Amino acid sequence: MHEGFTWIDTAVLIIYLLGVLLAGLYYSKKEMKGKEFFKGDGTIPWYVTCVSIFATLLSPISFLAIPGNSYHGSWIFWWAQLGMLFAIPLTIRYFLPIYSRLEIDTAYHYLQKRFESGKLRILGALMFIVFQLGRMSIIMYLPSVALAEVTGIDVNLLIVVMGVIAIIYSYSGGLKAVLYTDFIQGTVLIVGIALSLVVMIGSIHGGWGTVWDTLTTGHKFLLENEVWFSPDIVSSSVFITFIGGGLVTFASYVSSQDIVQRFTTTTDMNQLRKMTLGNGVISIFAATVFFLVGTALFVFYQQNPGLLMTDRRDLVLAAYITYELPTGLTGILLAALFAAAQSTLSTGINSVATSWVLDIQSVLHPEMPMKKQTRIAQFISLGIGILSIVVAIIMAGSDIRSAYQWFNSFIGLALGALAGVFVLGAFSRHANAAGAVAGFLVSTAVVIYLKYFVPSVSFWSYTLITIALTLGVGTIVSRLTAPGYTAPAGTTVYDTRGASRCDGQEDAAVCHVHK
Repeated sequence: MHEGFTWIDTAVLIIYLLGVLLAGLYYSKKEMKGKEFFKGDGTIPWYVTCVSIFATLLSPISFLAIPGNSYHGSWIFWWAQLGMLFAIPLTIRYFLPIYSRLEIDTAYHYLQKRFESGKLRILGALMFIVFQLGRMSIIMYLPSVALAEVTGIDVNLLIVVMGVIAIIYSYSGGLKAVLYTDFIQGTVLIVGIALSLVVMIGSIHGGWGTVWDTLTTGHKFLLENEVWFSPDIVSSSVFITFIGGGLVTFASYVSSQDIVQRFTTTTDMNQLRKMTLGNGVISIFAATVFFLVGTALFVFYQQNPGLLMTDRRDLVLAAYITYELPTGLTGILLAALFAAAQSTLSTGINSVATSWVLDIQSVLHPEMPMKKQTRIAQFISLGIGILSIVVAIIMAGSDIRSAYQWFNSFIGLALGALAGVFVLGAFSRHANAAGAVAGFLVSTAVVIYLKYFVPSVSFWSYTLITIALTLGVGTIVSRLTAPGYTAPAGTTVYDTRGASRCDGQEDAAVCHVHK
């Protein structure tokens, strides 16, 4: 055990933050205008975008909470990550061909094209923007509080530094700067957490063998009261965790602007497949490492109970990093925690600015020139970044974590219903805008009722319920309100079945027929 956060660790953290800022500014040196600001300039490799999706989905809340859950409980949430095994094939098979062919600018641009409704596009964008503002604030607040407790640095200073660095390169370089800095942050995160696992196992009596025994015979993989499958399908089990976790990931892939924005960087299906499959491999690997870290923490503190500084689920990893890892490595790991926050934050800022301008401003003012769109997006980046910093500082100064959790679950449920609208649009030829709105409202209301009045229903089943309800209600209402309505060409899965035959073909005329 060393003395905690040293001047060397501080130097490592500062050098890292300066490096990220310089990298962001380097990729911002070419002025990005119009579509380039929102979608990149077409030069971004698939593997950069792939790591960026990983860095966006893995927030600092996950960085601290996954090992904390594994330390206190079992690996049941690991099965939620494995849900990617069906979420990714579904996305690649059904949604990426549609997005590629329609050349959408944002996730909610699809809703306008499919349902021929600008209002539905604005509704989707507003839900996303409100959710992201809350999410960005908590993403600055929680890791800053954790870092402040273990390093002694003022929490408000940490929030401001984190926010300002993300604002600078999000404002100046648009999506390209965000993607490349995400790539750096994601790489630091993976290497950092893998290094900590190696050091951790080296400090345990019996090493890897003891960790494996604890997993297999000590009920750390699955607790005695946890079941593989429950006849009551919506109650807690490994099965519903796997299905629900996969559907949550699927919902992010198809309907959340921060992820769909990555898919708009190219219309090449091979590139899209590579980035999505690559993200799945990285995410499952990283999740496995995080769960192993939690189990290794449990074994380490069982063997060394006197070294345990805190038993709080969201701080136990941060305390281990600060007091047990070698000097220097502590700085790298806390930089990785910062990386998880900043990558999610910069993506949030850029995706909110993009959605505000392209989904709301351009629908209300379709003749707006590109230069003006870019300027508005930059001001929105600045404004949303500052607002997030202010809200995070207010959170840090008062105990409103529970209020935030209420807010997050409320808006998060509505985003789950939004995914149902995307599924309805893609899989139903005859669903119309009235059906989509009805399905969205009913499924949101039902799941909010379940959350607050039927706690026996596992939250992992919410996305399954919202998608099923939106499909059912949307289909019925569509048939009642416009029985003869048919979706525009190219906007459903039935229009893209010939798509795979086009990939790689030289005869453009043949492909054009399929498209």
